[in-house]
Amino acid sequence: MTENIGRDSMQYDVVVVGAGPSGLSAAIRLKQLAEAAGRDISVCVVEKGSEVGAHTMSGAVIDPLALGELFPDWRERGAPLTRSVTQDKVWFLTEQKAYKLPVTPNFNNHGNYIISIGALVRWLAEQAEALGVEIYPGFAAAEVLYHEDGSVKGIATGNMGVGKDGEPTEMFQPGMELWAQQTVFAEGCRGSLSKQIIERFALDKHSQPQTYGLGIKEIWEVPSENCQPGLVVHTAGWPLDSRTYGGSFIYHLDDNKIAVGFVVGLDYQNPYLSPFEEFQRFKTHPAVRDTFKGGRRLAYGARALVEGGLQSLPELAFRGGVLVGDAAGFLNMPRIKGIHTAMKSGMLAAEAVFPELADLSESECSSGKEAARYRSLFEQSWAYEELYAARNVRPSFKWGVYAASIYTGIDQVLFKGKAPWTLKHHGRDNEALKKAADCRPIDYPKPDGVLTFDRLSSVFLANTAHEESQPDHLTLKNPQVMMDVNYREYASPETRYCPAGVYEIVEEGGAPKLRINAANCVHCKTCDIKDPTQNIVWVCPEGGSGPNYGAM
Repeated sequence: MTENIGRDSMQYDVVVVGAGPSGLSAAIRLKQLAEAAGRDISVCVVEKGSEVGAHTMSGAVIDPLALGELFPDWRERGAPLTRSVTQDKVWFLTEQKAYKLPVTPNFNNHGNYIISIGALVRWLAEQAEALGVEIYPGFAAAEVLYHEDGSVKGIATGNMGVGKDGEPTEMFQPGMELWAQQTVFAEGCRGSLSKQIIERFALDKHSQPQTYGLGIKEIWEVPSENCQPGLVVHTAGWPLDSRTYGGSFIYHLDDNKIAVGFVVGLDYQNPYLSPFEEFQRFKTHPAVRDTFKGGRRLAYGARALVEGGLQSLPELAFRGGVLVGDAAGFLNMPRIKGIHTAMKSGMLAAEAVFPELADLSESECSSGKEAARYRSLFEQSWAYEELYAARNVRPSFKWGVYAASIYTGIDQVLFKGKAPWTLKHHGRDNEALKKAADCRPIDYPKPDGVLTFDRLSSVFLANTAHEESQPDHLTLKNPQVMMDVNYREYASPETRYCPAGVYEIVEEGGAPKLRINAANCVHCKTCDIKDPTQNIVWVCPEGGSGPNYGAM
């Protein structure tokens, strides 16, 4: 096998895993603090995407609060926040009607901006590099390294040029070990290394189980008369039933572009439900379809969202490192916003980490310290206040959409998020699925190729690329479980919850068999979350593999 073959090492003060908003904000704040203190520290960011922004996807409407704290002069620096929100609309949909709802504080976007998160992180990367941060896209962090005392020592990037059999090919290049006093895990939702860290250090022993959603998004170019730059629309209701959490967004950008997306909570119960098909069906609603008449679809993507909020946050610091952004779960689900809280978490982590950095000689640091101030800094911040006020909204939806909507009004308007109780979540998403025998199949209409589409044509627009000869990154603990349990008891739900057509049941020798089309994967992580037996494990493919969400 290829593990540890000829690996070289480099040492930094801080290594950041992931060049998203939280990781880049942490790197920038560290350099700002060092400059203010007259110190020179080394900070390295590794990013598994082929370029910064390639794997970054969000709605995205941004609250610029954290950005203003990181760079008070962000406008003068040319940050890509140019389209302010001009109008908010909230609809509740039935199959044929759209009922206008009042715009509650959570949906009030006055002062916010509709952006491309890819453009934002590329701009943040430019600011970071100008401060001396080293950024290496195309290098996947594949392994956590530990000191003898069990503290985190750093990470190792994945080997390149490994064949399907796990053996080196003639193109083999060993990974690199990156050692650090502190490692910042900013991998995003359900990060493969963050998941291991949480388990190893039992960081979630005092928190509620994390819960997730799947967000699917398209970018359209439409006739000018269909686009109202600055308009933000959110919907709830149809096509989802009253027991399934979810809704849509339609954001009108400049240049006749519209971002449309759909989110389904991954605690849904019916194994026949397909979030992708629900999204396609949503676009056919009479109040929605004319927005896209005469338009063309430009881009597609999907990503899991961390919905658990405050009560599902794990411990944030451990010996040798910290968790930031969606790797921990800082998304404010009622506001459908997480960029500003992710950035703030990275900045707070940097402020906790910086005092722990010793002036190192070239010799290896012997053990990793714990940046214990991180949690207290968070609890003293506006980010904590915001997540605290939102904490009871998502778990209330275990009672169904109608009861939850009434409760949310009471919680957010009457109590203003300060009710003297904290609700518990439903449990783990993978445990929510009912057996197929207890559910009714859903008859989804065939795509028309104009407004609605199939998965394969959608994946093409995600610009997904994987080296075909590399080992599959979608691994099974026990392949037989996929037939004995998933197929027989749950009607193979992975063939429906995956938004990229990775999983399909085929006939082989007269018997059904699961085929995994790993090359289609858009790295959404849904299979790692929703598989009922947790038999599917997502591991990092070669660096540079996966989607390229440049326009998202």
